[in-house]
Amino acid sequence: MRKLVRDFLVREDYEVLEAGDGEAALDIFYQEKNIALIILDVMMPKMNGWEVCREIRETSKVPIIMLTAKGDEEDELTGFELGVDEYISKPFSPKILVARVGAILRRSGKAPEEGKLLSIGGIVIDQTAHTVTVDGRQIELSFKEFELLTYFMENEGIALSREKILNHVWNYDYFGDARTIDTHVKKLRAKIGEKGDYIKTIWGMGYKFEAEENGSDK
Repeated sequence: MRKLVRDFLVREDYEVLEAGDGEAALDIFYQEKNIALIILDVMMPKMNGWEVCREIRETSKVPIIMLTAKGDEEDELTGFELGVDEYISKPFSPKILVARVGAILRRSGKAPEEGKLLSIGGIVIDQTAHTVTVDGRQIELSFKEFELLTYFMENEGIALSREKILNHVWNYDYFGDARTIDTHVKKLRAKIGEKGDYIKTIWGMGYKFEAEENGSDK
């Protein structure tokens, strides 16, 4: 599994340092001063993921993704209490893991400068200039439409609940109806034309942005 995750990350031009156990992971952490993100497995030998996370959090706020075979709520809460930024249960898609790595790095401001430019399936977002082009044609979006499209593209391939979208795009202090998301998605789909099919509806849950044109779930 470690090799598979490494291969997918390297394929996306990330520099990856590997450790076979918890003690080795901490050795690398203390030796390397420019680590942008850490992926831990709960079941690592010598020191488990929780122990490693707890020690790292004593001196650093570096983003941490925790991988685990356990899927119960109590286990997940333990991770967040220790300061885990993302919690992923096995089995998982390496592609989804890479997407979450990219999203966390962008949120933490540790992505490379080219990360300011998001480009998927003919849609290009320039986060610095706050512009969007579709197949080279610039389109006008409202502030929230821009934020919504950016959030979708940063999390390509990930099913996002309406609650999660509200928390990230409208912030935790928003008390309105979650259906405002549906209204904004409808307008966003119309503005980006045929690319609107990339925004899939996950019935009873929320939405997923997926550029592969293998049919629409709308």
